[in-house]
Amino acid sequence: MASIKIQRSSEYLNRLRDYQIYIDGQKIGTIANGETKEFDISNSHHSVVAKIDWCSSQEITFDFNKTETKLFKVSGFKNGNWLLPIGLFIIVLGFILNRFLDNELSMYFTFLGLPVFALLLYYLTIGRKKYLTLIELN
Repeated sequence: MASIKIQRSSEYLNRLRDYQIYIDGQKIGTIANGETKEFDISNSHHSVVAKIDWCSSQEITFDFNKTETKLFKVSGFKNGNWLLPIGLFIIVLGFILNRFLDNELSMYFTFLGLPVFALLLYYLTIGRKKYLTLIELN
């Protein structure tokens, strides 16, 4: 029987939440942080998508024959592991400078963190179908 194997990368942002795996619109299981799971499916044309809350990956379609195994990797949005900590650092540094130095330079540090949060807001709203990255490895 044909199967798909899905690897989930270990991430900082979505560590405590499981991704749901859907094949042809039907939920077949969940995958935890850093986990690899294999799911049996029938031989034919299928589509796979990963979801977390209201966000998801783009749908990938593929064909199977006989006892083939397809390998996929799923992860959070690109650069998500470092983007949020850097944004938080910049904003906190701006508030600290504003509190102790009380000059215009501190205000600029606060505003430097806003593009980071604007990007995160994009992935949670308009780009919600690009929040997760699902790629075929073989």
